[in-house]
Amino acid sequence: MHLTLEKVAILKSVEIFADTPDFVLASVAAITEEIEIPADTLFMRAGEVEDCLYIVVAGRVQLGAGADARILEPGHSLGELEALSPGARSTSARAVEEVTLFRINRDAFDELMADRPEIARSVIRMLCHRLRARGS
Repeated sequence: MHLTLEKVAILKSVEIFADTPDFVLASVAAITEEIEIPADTLFMRAGEVEDCLYIVVAGRVQLGAGADARILEPGHSLGELEALSPGARSTSARAVEEVTLFRINRDAFDELMADRPEIARSVIRMLCHRLRARGS
């Protein structure tokens, strides 16, 4: 288990929280659940309805399959859209090796964004950046 200070440092390395002050990240750290996923385990399935986002803390995650597959390493997040608006996952995720993740559930994230608008702004910036990157 990571201490709050360690969680803040990890969160600071994630794109959606990179511009968020440390004292605000302490609030995010308080709502994270640390989970361990064994190697070669599918932990997110396309089509399933979920309402949380994940942050890769240690290990590698394969997002998608086949030619469209991407490998996510520590510091990457996944499932942001479902944390903002619950719905069916658009892709699957599998632990390539043993993985440590932070999971943040939608209800807690919603409350935090209502209390800390700087987090909402960071999420919006990150999503805009991803949309622009897809359009290129």
